[in-house]
Amino acid sequence: MSDFRIDKITNRDGSAGTQIAGISTFSGTSGMQLPSGPTEYRGGRGRAVFQRGYGPSTYTGTDFVEIATIGNAVSFGTATRMTVQAASAGSSTRGIVAGGAAPTTALNAVADYFIFSSKGGYSDFGELTRGRRGTGACNDSTRAVFGGGAGNAPNPSPNTDIIDYFIFSTTGNATDFGNITKSARQMAGCSSPTRGIFAGGYNPVNNIIDYITIQSRGNATDFGDLTVARGSFSGGSNATRGLFASGLDNPTNYNVIDYITIASTGNATNFGDTLQTGVHNTGTACSQTRALFAGGYNDSPTVTTNVISYATISSTGNAVDFGDMTSIGAVGNDGAASDANGGLG
Repeated sequence: MSDFRIDKITNRDGSAGTQIAGISTFSGTSGMQLPSGPTEYRGGRGRAVFQRGYGPSTYTGTDFVEIATIGNAVSFGTATRMTVQAASAGSSTRGIVAGGAAPTTALNAVADYFIFSSKGGYSDFGELTRGRRGTGACNDSTRAVFGGGAGNAPNPSPNTDIIDYFIFSTTGNATDFGNITKSARQMAGCSSPTRGIFAGGYNPVNNIIDYITIQSRGNATDFGDLTVARGSFSGGSNATRGLFASGLDNPTNYNVIDYITIASTGNATNFGDTLQTGVHNTGTACSQTRALFAGGYNDSPTVTTNVISYATISSTGNAVDFGDMTSIGAVGNDGAASDANGGLG
């Protein structure tokens, strides 16, 4: 076997590369790595999908952006249900949207799914163990986990501490996981590849952060506290750091961003502020480098925004402008998901 060193291989006119065949052994000292694994895992990830909520009308349209870019969102398609306060979780290929309620109709337990690489097309996945709105969502690469929530008119029910989970690769109903440490609704969630985090929520407004080990089943454990007690906010993460953005402790709207180190326990630390002010229900979706904060809503007085802002997760500081959603409207307290979030490593 002989060694050879080449900077570039092309055809004669330089318009394309060549095919290499018949080599029994190949080695090198530089960074060549051949693709492996399922096709859908080989790059092309980094997409955030936002499920628009209300502001003041209820929307079924959804948007997407490529997180690594800067610019306005593009329509992703139409959701199958008109709902608000649904929660979303994402694998590298699928997003699951679960629960929620329309303003004048019953809450539901239905979960739908979509394919990130498509531009729309929602299909029935199954049902939560209990119909509810305002859950927090987290995930690893195989499980989508939903915690907390409450009923809605015309069939109100108290807040719950239930945690359910789905398996991304299948369809079917959720399985009971355990319980969070408090009954709450309109919570935020985020993940590392091993841990899921649930934070804040209403009735009463609280600053509690819980954690679970996603591949186990059991009750959540206390992690620490947010910097500000609030609900109607959202969470996102890379593999190490979780961020919580926006929120409401009526009548005060917050544009604060908190962060935690997911592998540890302890209280959250101030990160900075979102670009959106005077609103809550801003949705968060992340890659391993960026956190995006989309939309927002306030009903007293009625204020909505289509602003998307972003921050670099490894730093601290205020978010800056990314672009706009296609329509003005709230994303919902956790109606955002990505195919490159912290739960996927």
